This record gives sequence, C-alpha cells and structure tokens, in this order.
Amino acid sequence: MTDYTPPLDDIRFVLNEAFDIPSLWQKTPALADVIEPDTANAIFEEAAKLMSEVVHPINQPGDEEGCTWQDGEVKAPKGYKEAYQMFIEGGWNSLVGDPQYGGMGMPKTLACHVEEMLQGASVAFGLAPMLTAGACLAIKSHASDELKNRYLPKMYEGVWSGAMDLTEPHAGTDLGIIRTKAVPNDDGSYAVTGSKIFITWGEHDLTENIVHLVLAKLPDAPEGSRGISMFLVPKFLVNDDGSLGERNQFSCGSIEHKMGIHGSATCVMNFDGAKGWLVGEPHKGLMAMFTMMNDERLAVGTQGLGVSDLAYQQASAYAKERVQGRSPAGAEEPEKVADSLLVHADVRRMLLTIRSLNEGARAFLTYVAQWLDVEKFSDDEQDKQRAESRIALLTPIAKAFISDKSFENTVLAQQVLGGHGYIREWGLEQLVRDARITQIYEGANGVQAMDLLGRKTVATEGKLLADFFGEIKEYIATQNDADTLPYVSALNELLPKVGQLTDELIASAKKDPHAIGAAANNYLQLIGYVAYLFVWTKMIAACAGKSDDFYRVKKATGQFFLKCLLPQTDSLLSSLQSGSAPVMSLTAEDF
Repeated sequence: MTDYTPPLDDIRFVLNEAFDIPSLWQKTPALADVIEPDTANAIFEEAAKLMSEVVHPINQPGDEEGCTWQDGEVKAPKGYKEAYQMFIEGGWNSLVGDPQYGGMGMPKTLACHVEEMLQGASVAFGLAPMLTAGACLAIKSHASDELKNRYLPKMYEGVWSGAMDLTEPHAGTDLGIIRTKAVPNDDGSYAVTGSKIFITWGEHDLTENIVHLVLAKLPDAPEGSRGISMFLVPKFLVNDDGSLGERNQFSCGSIEHKMGIHGSATCVMNFDGAKGWLVGEPHKGLMAMFTMMNDERLAVGTQGLGVSDLAYQQASAYAKERVQGRSPAGAEEPEKVADSLLVHADVRRMLLTIRSLNEGARAFLTYVAQWLDVEKFSDDEQDKQRAESRIALLTPIAKAFISDKSFENTVLAQQVLGGHGYIREWGLEQLVRDARITQIYEGANGVQAMDLLGRKTVATEGKLLADFFGEIKEYIATQNDADTLPYVSALNELLPKVGQLTDELIASAKKDPHAIGAAANNYLQLIGYVAYLFVWTKMIAACAGKSDDFYRVKKATGQFFLKCLLPQTDSLLSSLQSGSAPVMSLTAEDF
C-alpha cells in the first residue's frame, strides 16, 4: 500500500487559475464574507492532513476486516470510530450546512475538493458523511421547521448521521412499485412498515443516532411514482428537549457480502410500525428524494475521481520503482539490471490516460460546482434559473461519465502493476472493487444516460444542450492563444456535428420508441468528451505564458487528451448513426 497525497497543487490551479473561483466568491454577497483564498488554502491544507494521515491509513485494513453484524447491531472496522470522531470534531461534516442550523455555509466550489480528498482517502469511510450531507439537504429543502430544528443541528455536527431508504427486494429503479406503507398515527406521526435493501450505512456504531429518510406509500396513495411519500424515521426517537428517547421499531436484518466498499455496511432494514414524520407534501416524496439523490449523484462522480486519483498515484509510484526490460531506444539506466517501467510507451499510455481523465474530471466537477453556487447563492433570479437548467443537464454526466472512466482508470492502473496489481499488497485490487459500485448506485449509469438523452435533451427539444454549447461558443470566441487554438479548433469542428446528431436523435425518438435507449449510453459518453474538451481548453488557457514544470506537464497532459482520447468521439458519432435496429433485431428467446 502506498500513501495518499491529496492533489493540492492541481486543486489550487483549477480553482484559482482555470476558473478564477475566488472572483465568483467576491462578487456574490452571500459568499464575500464567508470565504476568501487564504481561508480556502487553510481549509485545504487541514483537510489534506486529516485525509492522508487519519482516514487513508484505515482504508485497506478496513476493507480486509469489513463491517460485522450480530443480532441487528453493526460495528464498523477498527479505527473507523476514532477517525470519524476526528472528522466531526474538525467540523468537516458541517462545511456546506446552513448556518441557521449550525453549518458553515461554505460554497460547493470549495467543498467539492474537500470531498474529493475524503473519497480519495477512503470511499467506504467517505460514504458516511456523504449520505448525511445528502439527507441534510433533503430535510433542509422539504421538511417542516420543527423537523429542521430538531434534526439538522445534530446532523451537521455529525453526532447523528443520515441514510436514505429507497430500494426494496422487488423495486430498484422502478420505485413506483414499492410496498412499504405508512399509516397515520393519532399524534401526527406515521407508522412505517416494510423492508428496504442496499441501505448504505443504514446501521453502525459511529454516531448516536441514524436518521433514515424512507420512501413509503400512504393508505390513499395513487398508483405508481405519484403515490410515493418521504418519511423521516430516526433510529432513536428524539425528546422535546433534544435528548434521545426509546429505540424506534426497526432494525438491521443483515448486511450484504459484496464486491467492494467492505468498510461500509450495506444493510437490509426492516421497519415494523416504526414512528416516522412526513417530509414535504403527501405523495411528493420522489421529488424530495431526488433533492438528495441529485446531490449524491454529483458526490458519486467525486468518489470516482477520488479513487481514480489514488489509483494513479499508486500506479505511478510503482512504475517509477519497478525495473523491467530495456528502453527500445537503448538502456536508460545501464548501471541497473533493467530500466523502469516508464521507458515503455504502453505504460506511459496507460498512466497518461488515467491522468488526463482525472484532471478533466476535477475541472469538470469544479465547473458543475460553480453552477451549484450560482443556483444557491445568487441574488439574480435569471442566473439562478440558468444555473438550475445547466445543473439538470450536467448531473448525469458528472455521475456517469466520471464514474465510467474512473472504473476504467482503476483497471488500467491495476494493469500497470501486472501481477502485483492482482494481489492485495499495493491495494489496486481493492480500488478496482471499490470503484465498480460508483457505476451502479445512486441511479445506474444506464439510467443516467437515459435521463440525459430522454428527459434532458429529447424532452426539451435540445434546449438545455444548446444553452451549454452556446456558453462554450462564447468562451472559445475569446481565445486566440497559440496553445489553445488546437482545442478551439476541435470544439469548432465537434460542436456542429454533435448538434446535428442531437437533432437527428430528437426526430428519431418521435418515431422509434427504442431510439433513446439504444443511443443513450454512447450519447452520454460523447457529451462527456465534449465537456472535458471544454474544461481542458480552460486549463490550457490558464497555462498561457507560463513555463514552470507544473504548466509544462499540464500542457503535455492536455495534448495527450486532445490527440489520443478525443478521437474516440469519431467512433461514438458513427455508432450513434446506426439507430436502434442493431440493438433490437434479436427476439427475447434469442438471448
């Protein structure tokens, strides 16, 4: 196992130079007095220290030990409880929380980079605060003032955690067919009964209380997704004075034995008339849950980046140390029995693929976070609406494209290590297992692709995408530096092709019911590459006129993306012209 070194230099570059985020903070009244560059740097330094020295050292041992379940009680691996205590004592759980309830009110453009460091240090550990943050957002956005006042302060503090309970054994993506019921009690609460599966950190010993947000149906609920309501169901009931009362009527029936994230408990939760409180309006629970899930989807993209960056660090360190074979151009280290792996072009190809996609992901997440801050903090209603539309378009890309590429990256990193990547010593096999879940949970990536093409593109007649492309065109029209011209040229060539293809898909979808499903995955990959090209252009522009090693390496990495990875858009464009016939030609029996 190697150490984890948070990528502070690259975080600062993206934040301060590529996107000039401090100027956004300063011109936004709600943020001007909350955050400035020196404070941000201090936060990053402290976060990096905690994640590298406290959280990462428990990552591999936690995977090997795993969580344990006995008689309904779940214990986290050794060291988790102590690390979590240090995490919440540092206030990290409250970073973006509403100050009205004890949060710090920090912008997402700052928090997303702290989240990357947390997930890079340990995905399994990082899931606990990640789920709590999402639950807090749903409560803040939809719950009554009474529920907000009762639960948010302790959740922001981190002494209580959050979980979301959606999936049932027979109902995954199709939540409209859930069977969990909620019956009104005389005191205004509800009795919740049913079973939920795949509940991340649904039971554990890290916090005093666990606040579950449970999807259920009221007795008079209409059929399908329009009949779903959300209920806040705490592990321990909370007294009027804020102290914990009796244990609620639900328990953990078992934990899953799964491929990865062993340090995180994935629970079966059984509710037996548990007392809960309605969050939001009756039958509007899906909307409330999507508030949480959309936040989690962005966080999953951040997870993917974090684990992929750790994989790169481990593969890069190994490639520098491992000697194997000689350079085709002649021995580079003749005094040794062999040269390092870095003399081999194919090893460099793998490392540069990982690195260029990681740096693209980091810049893209910063770009998305920028719009999140506009939506949350801007005083201009038009800007807020524009931000809302842009986030709707970009969320499935941030979740699915980043996690797809991140899993591929961990496999490439494992390949760099060869046989050593397949055994536990260097930890790459764990990263492959951990990264795999990011493509599955919080809405499988196929569903994200359908959302992008179906709801966000076809259903809007391409308006959201056209607005995004309009921003790109406005930006590249201002770029005339020699270094950025190849990127500008590539965008000028690619955008019209993607625009024309989009128009064709919108027209095809009106005639062919299978058109969206057949094209969705490749379409998401295509838009993902366009988005990365855009943010790479911004990064290269920020390097203009600078010759230090950092900028030299950045430019070379960008060139690799432009010349070696971006051409995959040609094959995606070609395949998207084929329609649904190749996919739908077989009968069900043929499979």
